[in-house]
Amino acid sequence: MKMDKNENGDVDLSAILVIFGGTGDLTHRKLMPALYNLVLDQLLPDNFAIVSVGRRDKSETEYKQDIYDSINKFSRNKIDETTWSKLQDMIHYYQFDFTNMDGFSELKEYLEVLDGKVQSGGNRVFYLAVAPEYFETIVQGLHTSDMAIKSGAWSRLIIEKPFGKDLKTARKLNNKLIEVFPENSIYRIDHYLGKEMIQNIMVLRFCNSIFESIWNNKFIDNIQISLTEKMGVGTRGGYYESSGAMRDMIQNHIIQILTLVAMEPPTNLKTDSIRTEKLKVLEAIEDITPEFLKNNVVFGQYGTGVIDGNPVVGYREELNVPKDSATETFVAMKLHVNNFRWAGIPFYIRTGKRLGKSSAEIVVQFKDLPNILYFKDQDMQEPNLLVLRIQPNVGVFFQFNTKDFNSHHDIVPTKMDTSYFSPTQGNTPEAYERLIYDILRGDATLFSRWDEVEAAWTVADHLIGYREQKKSQFPNYDSGSMGPIRAFELLAKDGRKWWHV
Repeated sequence: MKMDKNENGDVDLSAILVIFGGTGDLTHRKLMPALYNLVLDQLLPDNFAIVSVGRRDKSETEYKQDIYDSINKFSRNKIDETTWSKLQDMIHYYQFDFTNMDGFSELKEYLEVLDGKVQSGGNRVFYLAVAPEYFETIVQGLHTSDMAIKSGAWSRLIIEKPFGKDLKTARKLNNKLIEVFPENSIYRIDHYLGKEMIQNIMVLRFCNSIFESIWNNKFIDNIQISLTEKMGVGTRGGYYESSGAMRDMIQNHIIQILTLVAMEPPTNLKTDSIRTEKLKVLEAIEDITPEFLKNNVVFGQYGTGVIDGNPVVGYREELNVPKDSATETFVAMKLHVNNFRWAGIPFYIRTGKRLGKSSAEIVVQFKDLPNILYFKDQDMQEPNLLVLRIQPNVGVFFQFNTKDFNSHHDIVPTKMDTSYFSPTQGNTPEAYERLIYDILRGDATLFSRWDEVEAAWTVADHLIGYREQKKSQFPNYDSGSMGPIRAFELLAKDGRKWWHV
């Protein structure tokens, strides 16, 4: 993708970052700590300002103290006063109720005055860190006040998930956005794509012949993608009721991971080449027929149980959750990508809350060798496994077989493990640091193009519709377990199992 360059030929990062929802949880927990670490790593230019737009009546001094406290609590690095001094000089608090259309013209004037002081060249990043129902309102305000497009400068719009509730609402929202911003200026953010191991998937595949040469149905038996959480919905019961695990995790995070694992090598490393290959994976997913849904999808909802020795309530007892809720907190499914590389290879997917383990990982199970010669009597031989650990331990794990040197015949699995928490590498960047930096550089590789979002919703809509029509006996798994029994049966009927490595 073409990036804006300054007179020295470097990528020009000068801009004013306008955060709508400046007093919200996302800003305090993620955005400001990320910006602090970008300053610490000397990745933000001097010609840069942050305008936090909020409705709360706060002085700039009070707001900056709140941000200081948040960075102190949530940053991956401890606060350094010199770095904080640089960041706080960039921060400006602007009180404004963005549902009032008349106020956008005043915001425009404020930004233009600030631009004159900062010399950011009129470049703008509009980050919508607000509830989805305000996306269209804010974009309309930016349009009517002529802030969306500025001659001789660039503007970028950042949208947090969820991007619509289904395909219909996603299309409606997208139509509103592209009336104001061109597609290449819209960054649909999925923080999972900013995680180090997610970005490393392509490097592992396409920079190592040992992996790419066997990354196909001739050598791979199945692939498992698991995103599991010990936490329940907490105070997010109201949001989760309208979302469920399908909208919260499957439609975005897991489908994005699937496309990176299954995609073909792009023709080059340009943004659109990579996005096009990801789209091809979505288009190759098998047809979601009623028969498919019946045989290959499992929904669950957690009941009471014990997590880390502490009793916890079931989903229906959580705050703002109806006593007869039919919302799923767990999904497991099997699907196929019908192309030459993956024909016949199952992809097993699961995600859920209040499970016995918090982790995000991809397990690639390779096919067994023929049961002959030396291996004939080795019933305990384990398959080769490649595990990409996304969190909490970030790294690559490989399991292979070798002789047990303490016996005459036994074969034992041997494990090779690497971790990104190596002391020589320091703290790895948080996802939002990577994503914000890419936004400023104009690199949209880790962001979803509209046709990707559309294709993902096409798949998800079938699953959501099935869940809404299906009468499930909820709750159907205890908190602290690894999900409903049927999720284990889904693999057992294929002679396989979920891996816990």
